[in-house]
Amino acid sequence: MFRRKLLFSLSLILCVVTLTMERPLVAQQKPTFTVGWSVYVGWDPYYYMAKSGILRKWADKYGINIKVQRFDYAPSLDAFVAKNIDACVMTNMEALDMPAAAGVDTTAIIVGDYSNGNDAVIVRQNLGLAQIPGKQVLLVEKTVSQYLFERAMAMNGLESQIKRVKYVNTSDSDIAAAFLTDTSKPVVVTWKPMVSQIAKAKDVKVVFNSSQIPGEILDLLVTRTDILNRQDGSGQKFAKAIAGAWYETMSQMTGPGNDKVLAGIAEASQDTLASYKEQLSTTQMFYTPQSAIQVTLSANLGKTMELVRQFCFTHGLLGDKTKSVDDVAIQFPDGSVLGKPDRIRFRFNTTFMQLASQGKL
Repeated sequence: MFRRKLLFSLSLILCVVTLTMERPLVAQQKPTFTVGWSVYVGWDPYYYMAKSGILRKWADKYGINIKVQRFDYAPSLDAFVAKNIDACVMTNMEALDMPAAAGVDTTAIIVGDYSNGNDAVIVRQNLGLAQIPGKQVLLVEKTVSQYLFERAMAMNGLESQIKRVKYVNTSDSDIAAAFLTDTSKPVVVTWKPMVSQIAKAKDVKVVFNSSQIPGEILDLLVTRTDILNRQDGSGQKFAKAIAGAWYETMSQMTGPGNDKVLAGIAEASQDTLASYKEQLSTTQMFYTPQSAIQVTLSANLGKTMELVRQFCFTHGLLGDKTKSVDDVAIQFPDGSVLGKPDRIRFRFNTTFMQLASQGKL
């Protein structure tokens, strides 16, 4: 009898130890996704989503983990292309000329906003656009800053003069200080909050901004298409969870007591509430999934992406081996394609925004 009791006790202890050891193992096997973000009025909510617990709540609902990681903008794109992170915030242009051009099949799952004055060309010495050729221009090269500047030049009949411009590639984290401390640099192209900081200086003025090309600089959350297509379904869970967290945050940004939420978001860029509200005033946020779906399904998106892809091809941003603008194709939600159908590398997908709009997340 004593021997049986001893064996039973040992078996019970063994079961407890086994279960204790298995629990951390199960937790480790929980699918984990990392989202890269950088400072910008339309992307700072990702910081708040993580800090507030909203993101964890939605991730738990779908049995996954979601982390957010802060980068400077260009390094975030590099990390996404290298597949070191699973999703990343970026503009429609960078989604095309970075991951898509590098052969990474990329899908936009959230269209968050468009820049409606956030991006700007700022000058010293009362310069006009016509006086910029031959001078140095600080910007983050091969990004929408360069696109904005060259659209400004083209729209003012100065396209032929662009080749005379001397671009000075400058990180977004350094660009405000670089311009403000070096008065020999007469032109800077950047985005808010840096634009707001620079515009306070004496003897500077904005000569062009993104409100003059509405809807052309779209801010997106993109992921790799292969993640969405994972056989275990975890990629779909990730997209649903991040969409759910995003639109809950959007609702809080516009709901009762939203100043507290906006102040929390402003912390992402070490801004005050007043400063962040000023940035929002020049941002066309899509606070509801319905508004985001509308712009994604609009015929204007095709026109915008035609401008963007031609810019990218002309500047050799679609890859050294790309012989035609059609070699890096773009697919829209209705199935239509810009480029060769067998070369689709960038896709707009409204599935998860639609689930949010239907209350099905």
